[in-house]
Amino acid sequence: MNDSTLNFYGLGIAPQVLDSIAKLGFKTPTPIQHKAIPIGLEGKDMIGIAQTGTGKTMAFAIPMIQRLASGLKGRGLILVPTRELALQVESSLLKIAQAFGIRTVVLIGGDSMERQVRSLARNPRVLIATPGRLNDLMQQRKVNLHDVRVLVLDEADRMLDMGFAPQIDQILKTIPKDRQTMFFSATMAPEIVKMTSKYLKLPTQVEVVPPGTAAERVTHELFIVSRDRKKDLLQKLLAQYRGSVLLFCRTKIGAFKVARALRGMNHNAVDIHSDKTLAQRRKALDGFKSGLYRVLVATDIAARGIDVVGIELVINYDLPDEAENYVHRIGRTGRAGLPGHAISFAAPDEKHDIANIEKLIKTALQVSQHPDIPAETFSKPSVVFSSRRFGGRRSGGKRRYS
Repeated sequence: MNDSTLNFYGLGIAPQVLDSIAKLGFKTPTPIQHKAIPIGLEGKDMIGIAQTGTGKTMAFAIPMIQRLASGLKGRGLILVPTRELALQVESSLLKIAQAFGIRTVVLIGGDSMERQVRSLARNPRVLIATPGRLNDLMQQRKVNLHDVRVLVLDEADRMLDMGFAPQIDQILKTIPKDRQTMFFSATMAPEIVKMTSKYLKLPTQVEVVPPGTAAERVTHELFIVSRDRKKDLLQKLLAQYRGSVLLFCRTKIGAFKVARALRGMNHNAVDIHSDKTLAQRRKALDGFKSGLYRVLVATDIAARGIDVVGIELVINYDLPDEAENYVHRIGRTGRAGLPGHAISFAAPDEKHDIANIEKLIKTALQVSQHPDIPAETFSKPSVVFSSRRFGGRRSGGKRRYS
């Protein structure tokens, strides 16, 4: 699927849409786009599974916009788990939709509901929403979904992880059954299988990688470090690497404290999490993209809404609560075919968390030791992997830092 002769021609895309794609500089579809776009254009239900950073948004945006522009009555609805992802999806969608005069609206918490209601009054053809805010608007009778003809659930597994299942059920019950439904995700949890059997009609499954597969060009590294030496190790690593860094903490207070500590080390750092207002989160993300901030400290709620090409390093300062979130975190580096690197800190008592991650991504995380930080060890449980492996940066042994 990496054949350079592949292009967007021959996928059933209309000439005007092809022209918009060409103006954006897109020449070669990603594997998920190549497989999903023709199915989406036929109006069929679909389950799309692909790792983060592989172009899933355009895989459903192109079919949705073309179908709406070519005479399909009604509207499109895209459900996403976070505010950041909603804004990211709209940004991508508008690159195609504006050529057809198709209006969009983003319905998310943290933004003015009054302004959103005014936007709804202008009859946008595409609604991009988080389940919580959409349910609020439905209960207040500010939005009606009776004319939704194309429904997309993006990052469906994440929405279920965040407890949105009851709200999603409520939304889907109000949408006409005569619709096209597309589920997209990087993982395929059993709960999603159950939901797809309930709401999709004979869906075609498009899977370009096995569920849980980590980004192809991302290398993995693990440091066993006591909790009280994490900041010391972090300072050493930030002197080793020079590019932009996305750092994940498990809690909001942890993100705040780490960002504050980084600023104390004279690093330009900012934190982003659910306690921040939408304006604050936008400002932090825009500052990270522009280079104003070198380090963005985030909780998992931001893991799926950060679409920044060129992040050199992802650091798991805290291991994620769920192994699947490791895949989504590290998918923020190594995007668009670029190489990336992921470093995880683990305390000696977190060996079972590491084992769960290794089992999911089917590879062992390579253990490193920094010469200036006291060594900690644990005996990792044995995990059986398939023959497929994800490469590291070194041929063997422990990586040494100067």
